[in-house]
Amino acid sequence: MQMNRTTRYRLAAVATAILLAPAGMAQKKEFRDWPEGASPQIIGKRVAENFIVRKYRAQTDPTKAHLGIIYPEVCTWYGALTVAQLTQDKDLQSRLIRKFDQLMTPPDSSMISQSPHVDFRVFGTVPLEIYMQTKEAKYLELGKSFADHQWEKTTPDGITSEARYWIDDMFMITAVQVQAYRATGDAKYIDRAALAMSAYLDKLQQPNGLFYHALDTPFYWSRGNGWVAAGMAELLRSMPKKHPKRTRIMDGYKKMMASLLQYQGQDGLWRQLIDKPEAWSETSGTGMFTYAMVTGVQNGWLDRKRYGKAARAAWLGLVNNIDKDANIANVCAGTNKLNDLNYYLSRPRNLGDLHGQAPILWSASALLRK
Repeated sequence: MQMNRTTRYRLAAVATAILLAPAGMAQKKEFRDWPEGASPQIIGKRVAENFIVRKYRAQTDPTKAHLGIIYPEVCTWYGALTVAQLTQDKDLQSRLIRKFDQLMTPPDSSMISQSPHVDFRVFGTVPLEIYMQTKEAKYLELGKSFADHQWEKTTPDGITSEARYWIDDMFMITAVQVQAYRATGDAKYIDRAALAMSAYLDKLQQPNGLFYHALDTPFYWSRGNGWVAAGMAELLRSMPKKHPKRTRIMDGYKKMMASLLQYQGQDGLWRQLIDKPEAWSETSGTGMFTYAMVTGVQNGWLDRKRYGKAARAAWLGLVNNIDKDANIANVCAGTNKLNDLNYYLSRPRNLGDLHGQAPILWSASALLRK
């Protein structure tokens, strides 16, 4: 009996779900024997607990109230949920879900934006993750709606009209579409993510493997590149091996990882502008690169010895920047594109900014996976 493409992909998604199940002890040796307090179990728990007690930005900053829940909160929530699952911490999981449930009824439901913008569509990542952990249909319905609305309007080449060709998009679009695929097995979601990623790679990746912040902004901004690195890792982690665009995306991913290897600092971190030695060590981009490298090593895409060593150094460098309250330091403030070198070099450094908290959780989860 021949299977159609969607059926094959659905079976692949089931296999992926098995791979995403709680991790055992078969960790790569580079990812074991951590210094005291530096294990992904401990750090992941601390950073997740830090998130749970926070109020939303819309509740604490009157100038942002109209925005509602936005991507840094979503990305941190997603990471915290995966940490809870992988460590089999049922109490943490239930509290993260209860926090979300408050958004499903008024008045808090007003904070869920329906704006046709990648920074808001990524919200669907969280209910889709909760669905996969609980199998409660209400979360699936909500999460899918964001993935589906994103593709209601497309460009002539079939990509969502929300695409801006800013490199940030390559996590925002990818995350919600890949999560919808993981939750449903429907091929259209992985095809959407792959189509968009391939187009961005073709248009934005430079010969050295890195990415300018935007077409008119020729700087290798760390967090911007981090979004792409993490987005490719998320996509490849669930992409069927025979998908027609997998080779293109894997090539782009490996080219980027090889370039990053050359620029890692002695402290394990990458700089605010990756290729500028005068730039300061920055933790949000480093966290995303760590996630991408650990995922590559764990899945056998990258050489274990070379990249495992780099990823371990990066993780320990990040841990060295986490304070007693589980806030990470040296996170670049929110950054719009600007064709001005000094603008990037002089960006404020934040403490506990969710742009930096989120990839700590992603990296912890990657380290916990087999």
